[in-house]
Amino acid sequence: MRLTRFDPSNIKVGGGGGGFPGGGGGAMGCGTLVIALIGALVFGIDPRQLIGSMDSVQQQAGPAPAAGPQDATQLCEANRYALESCNALDSLNRTWQPLFQQANIKYEQPSLQFYSGGTRSGCGAAQSSMGPFYCPADQGIYIDTSFYDQLDKQLGAKGDFARYYVIAHEYGHHVQYLTGTEEQVRRAQQQDPSAANALQVKMELQADCYAGVWAGKHKDLIEPGDMKEGLTAASAIGDDTLMRNAGQQVNPESFTHGSSAERMRWLKRGLDTGNEDACDTFGSMK
Repeated sequence: MRLTRFDPSNIKVGGGGGGFPGGGGGAMGCGTLVIALIGALVFGIDPRQLIGSMDSVQQQAGPAPAAGPQDATQLCEANRYALESCNALDSLNRTWQPLFQQANIKYEQPSLQFYSGGTRSGCGAAQSSMGPFYCPADQGIYIDTSFYDQLDKQLGAKGDFARYYVIAHEYGHHVQYLTGTEEQVRRAQQQDPSAANALQVKMELQADCYAGVWAGKHKDLIEPGDMKEGLTAASAIGDDTLMRNAGQQVNPESFTHGSSAERMRWLKRGLDTGNEDACDTFGSMK
C-alpha cells in the first residue's frame, strides 16, 4: 500500500512507561489484536491460561506512570516498522476524523507507543508475548514491533499490508471506544458473563471490518498482492487456526476473536465496501 510519509504534527506520541527500545514491567490493555493466542503459539503458552490472564489484568488496571515528552519524528524513525506504523497512523487519522465530524461525534486521535519486552499503560501491564493492543483508558495504541517479525516468519503473514492491518485493527478499537461501542460491550459482558466471549468476538470482527474500511477508502493506494497479504494475516490469527497450531482442541465457545473464515470475511467486507456502516457485526450475527 503506497502510503505517504507521516506528518509529525499528526502523530500523538503516547506517554507509557516502556518506550522504544526499552521495556520493563508488564502491561496488558483491553482490545488486543490476538494477541493472547498468538503469544500462545509463538511462546508455547496454554491459550486458555493466557486468555484468563487478560481479564485479571483488566480488573487490576491502574494509571500509567508519567513519561517525558518524546519527539514524534524520533519515535517514528526508530526503525522501518516504526516508520510504517506512523505512516499508517497518519493515514488512519486523516481518514476517520472527517467521518466523526460528519456524524457530529467528538473525535480524538489515539496516541502511539512502541515498546519492547514490556510496558505499562492506562490498562495495566503488558508483555511482548501479548502483542499489539489498544488501551481505552488512555486511548493508546501499543506496539512491540518485533511482533511483525513473528507475524512474517512464524505465522506466514508477510508483506507491509499485513502489518498495516494490525495497526488498523487496533485503530478500529479506538473507533469503538469513541462511538461508545466498547463501553456497551463491556457493560453487556458484565450483565451476562456467559455471553462475554461471543460479544468479544463480535467486537473483534468489527475492528477487522473497520481495518478493511480504511483500506477500502484508499483503493487507489492499494498495490497488487495487498489484499492477499491482509487476508492471509487475518486467517493466520483466527482462533481456530491458532488453537490448532498450538496443539489445542478447537473449541468455538472459547473463541475471543473469531475463526479464520470469519476474520477474513469481515476484513474483506470492509475492503470491498469502504463503508463503516457495513460493519455491523452485532446485528449481522444475531
